[in-house]
Amino acid sequence: MAWNEPGGSGGNDPWGGPGKNQGPPDLDEAMRKLRQRLSGLFGGGGSGSGDGSGAAGGGRLVGLAIGVLVVIWLLSGIYIIEPAERGVVTRFGAYVKTTMPGPHWHFPYPIEKVEVVNVDNIRTVEIGYRSGARTRGSGSVPSESLMLTQDENIVDVQFAIQYQIKDPKDYLFNVRNPDATLQQVAESAIREVIGKSKMDFVLTQGRSEISDRVEQLTQEVLDRYGAGLMVTSVNMQSAQPPQEVKAAFDDAIKAREDEQRLKNEAEAYANDVIPKARGAAARMLEEASAYKERVVAQAEGEANRFLALLSEYERAPEVTRERLYLESVEAVLSKSTKVMVDVENGNNLLYLPLDRLGLGGEPRRLTPGMVPNMQNPQTQSLPSRSGNSDLRRRDSLRSRERP
Repeated sequence: MAWNEPGGSGGNDPWGGPGKNQGPPDLDEAMRKLRQRLSGLFGGGGSGSGDGSGAAGGGRLVGLAIGVLVVIWLLSGIYIIEPAERGVVTRFGAYVKTTMPGPHWHFPYPIEKVEVVNVDNIRTVEIGYRSGARTRGSGSVPSESLMLTQDENIVDVQFAIQYQIKDPKDYLFNVRNPDATLQQVAESAIREVIGKSKMDFVLTQGRSEISDRVEQLTQEVLDRYGAGLMVTSVNMQSAQPPQEVKAAFDDAIKAREDEQRLKNEAEAYANDVIPKARGAAARMLEEASAYKERVVAQAEGEANRFLALLSEYERAPEVTRERLYLESVEAVLSKSTKVMVDVENGNNLLYLPLDRLGLGGEPRRLTPGMVPNMQNPQTQSLPSRSGNSDLRRRDSLRSRERP
């Protein structure tokens, strides 16, 4: 028998109400029971006696718990920014301020939120390759590295671009994905610069200039976008022709290098020979000029000496002739190692200068004390240790020969 049929529930309502004419449950009674259960949960009275003291104690405990939760929520707004970081504070998603390094406080979530950004970290974006496998064919990205030059040639270039965050606010709010944007801007700038340069310039001496132009152009576009990024360096990792024609380009580059090397060697040889030839020519001119001056001066000296001698000869011919004879004999004997004096009706005299016998016959300049004084026989001296008899003998022979 169903509970709602007469006699099915024994005269009781399934909700516990006595009698079949019971109305809906009392809301006040339900709230009272709920308060009693909450007060029992927080240590209050049990079922209560109906005077409301248990409900009041439970309300105080609930307020205390809420207060503690509010304090904890407020304390959760304390945060610390490191020296290399900046904190960007947003209130309900809108920018409020940028905090510097140190301790700070903000209204906790969900009112305010802090986004910490590292502004000292150097980041790197790679164009034309991916790090970890830089060898051609494995780390190369042809869709990024192959570019067209001004003279309609294709080159394979690889760049590494380093950057850091300049403005945290612009970095977070102006561009959706600043890092990907920088990579696209850098690739576009590289293609523009390569497209305005010739292939030989890109492959040889234009590396540093191209890197500078790419850095400048990339920074200009990022500033125009307000991306909050600053490019610190642009490095060209490699610049080569495509793999299919690399062998031919290598031969051409080698021939160009050989040409330059030969030119340098020729210039070095010319720089070595020409100064030497100019120096030798200048030396010959100086020697010729010196020889000319020496000969002229010697001739003038001889002429002046002859004129002075002529003047002396005119005043005293006999004395001058004697002096000239003695000087000539002295000049001849000073170069001889042996002197033989032939004496008529007497013994021949052999003069051996001892100072020259030990020199192997080589002539040596004698001091006035070593050469016999032919002008003054009374004071002549010999370098050897001969006796006084030899001196007197030579003096007597010399006096005989004089006219």
